[in-house]
Amino acid sequence: MGDNQNLLAEQRRALILDEVRRRGGVRVNELTRRLSVSDMTVRRDLDALARQGMIEKVHGGALPVSDPSAHEPGFEAKSGLELSAKAEIAKAAAELAVPGSAIALAGGTTAYALAQRLLEVPELTVVTNSVRVADVFYNAQRAAASGGEGRPAAEAATVVLTGGMRTPSDTLVGPVADAAIRSLHFDLLFLGVHGISVEAGLSTPNLAEAETNRHFVRSARRVVVVADHTKWGTVGLSSFAALDEVDVLVTDAGLSAEARAEFADRSTELVVAAEPTGDADS
Repeated sequence: MGDNQNLLAEQRRALILDEVRRRGGVRVNELTRRLSVSDMTVRRDLDALARQGMIEKVHGGALPVSDPSAHEPGFEAKSGLELSAKAEIAKAAAELAVPGSAIALAGGTTAYALAQRLLEVPELTVVTNSVRVADVFYNAQRAAASGGEGRPAAEAATVVLTGGMRTPSDTLVGPVADAAIRSLHFDLLFLGVHGISVEAGLSTPNLAEAETNRHFVRSARRVVVVADHTKWGTVGLSSFAALDEVDVLVTDAGLSAEARAEFADRSTELVVAAEPTGDADS
């Protein structure tokens, strides 16, 4: 985790939460050393996370709690998690986008990271139900129009933001979003997920979002899931697609060998971003 003395409280707490979940528990003295902050700061952070139901405080540290299948963390709560993995996934996934194609980009923090990479792909038509993703493209267009950095207007993406009801993840879902998506056809869908597993496939804790995602999947010629390794084995309240409906899964090097083995006999292509290179026989 390194020296994070200058991190904002929300970013620091996101890193603590990630550490608790990754390791199955942490001690206060370990966090003070890793974050380069005081014992009192760490304890305040643990108190805040415990009040939100994200961890269980124990003597000298904290343990993870199992998220209920209907719990949906907000965008800010997720934005500080697995930052390097999301950046690598975004870089690898952006290489699948062909200039001039029509793509759909669903919501989530990994999709947000991908949107920033897709700014480099010219003449895309982008349909999204993510307010955050749309802002990435709109802000880039305004900067280019005002003479700042960015692609000329002729090469900039055309962005369509669906309507709908806003979720904690800042995505628009429901009948209005569904109707807009049903009328369109995409060359490529980039889809972030709450959870992915062999049994449940792709899932989310939000019932309306599940239905909207079903329409995204049906309207796309090719489905690309962008999900870091922590999403594997997580199951939300509602499944919206089976693994066999996914053409490509772009993930990070933290994905376990057991999870990778599940794709050996499947049609789904597994892309592991920033996979360490080397001779496997050495």
